[in-house]
Amino acid sequence: MLDYVGLEADLSAEEKLIRDTAREFVAEEVAPDIADHYEAGTFPTELVPEMGDLGFYAPNLEGYGSPNVSERAYGLLMQELEACDSGLRSMASVQGALVMYPIHAFGSEAQKEAWLPALGQGEAVGCFGLTEPAHGSNPSGMETRAERDADGFVLNGEKTWITNAPIADVAVVWAKLTSEEGSPVRGFLVETDRDGVETPKIDDKLSMRASVTGGIVLDDARIPEENVLPEVSGMKGPLSCLTQARYGIAWGAVGAARDCFETAREYQTERDQFGGPIARFQIQQEKLAEMATQITLAQLLAYRLADLKERGDLRPQQVSMAKRNNVRMARDQARVAREMLGGNGITTDYSPMRHMSNLETVYTYEGTHDIHSLILGEDLTGIAAFE
Repeated sequence: MLDYVGLEADLSAEEKLIRDTAREFVAEEVAPDIADHYEAGTFPTELVPEMGDLGFYAPNLEGYGSPNVSERAYGLLMQELEACDSGLRSMASVQGALVMYPIHAFGSEAQKEAWLPALGQGEAVGCFGLTEPAHGSNPSGMETRAERDADGFVLNGEKTWITNAPIADVAVVWAKLTSEEGSPVRGFLVETDRDGVETPKIDDKLSMRASVTGGIVLDDARIPEENVLPEVSGMKGPLSCLTQARYGIAWGAVGAARDCFETAREYQTERDQFGGPIARFQIQQEKLAEMATQITLAQLLAYRLADLKERGDLRPQQVSMAKRNNVRMARDQARVAREMLGGNGITTDYSPMRHMSNLETVYTYEGTHDIHSLILGEDLTGIAAFE
């Protein structure tokens, strides 16, 4: 696998084990059927508990069954999962960074004990409800409301483009608490089998087809007091979760790009035209050289983020830079790899066009490419373009 400047030589034994375990799992359990799932628009849900047994959900958290592995180990895991398919990484990323993380960081002891072991083992599935039909890049404009009543809260509103929603047991829903001054944003743990809660599936996607996506519809859904995340109020809650998820995406995109490179390189050495392998042509070698360079630069950025995160110095703006750069890089290299496969590249026999299609979604979700540009712009100039 492409590691041109020998970054993996510095991995610890535990980090190598996690990388190799994920790589073996993907090769044996997922890769043989992922193209079929992509065509069918299905996710291999039978793998959810197996991924839990292997520790793929939030292994960088501490306690409640989580092993507290290094941030680099977590990144390597995301890289290997997305080398297979963005839908696979997305499922694990949402379960860990967007569901388990907020419960771990902001939940009560009772909430942690009730949900973290079950989610970590894959015995339960979670989803993260922030985006709404009219509020994507501006989540603070959310219209979902929570009102107090005698028994707790009543939630009304709609969330959309929610990964895992149709198969989720619990949703971390962010809503404005209208009964308090300023209508602060609060997080609610909403069991999906409650009255007034529906999680319809979104069909007819042309990207991320091997991922279960849906909505969360709340119609006078009654939620008890003990389901409110007690340790956070305001947009800090959901935005801190997104920072965790974007960190994983920055690593995952490298995995997708690396798989495209490896597929193209193998094809170039095996495909004969004009009396020999097409890898001998200068124009093809130039493409491989540029792909390897861009992937290596993205790897360096991801590894640096891991070091900063490990010591507690990572800023959200730095994660924005990595998410923005690495996903753009992966999308560009997937397209180049598809070109290098010629007509064969448009079939599901090869991964680059599937990656290319998936990365259109990754380019958009967890903050669009343009939004991350504005986040960096504000950090560099001190002037907010959002206002």
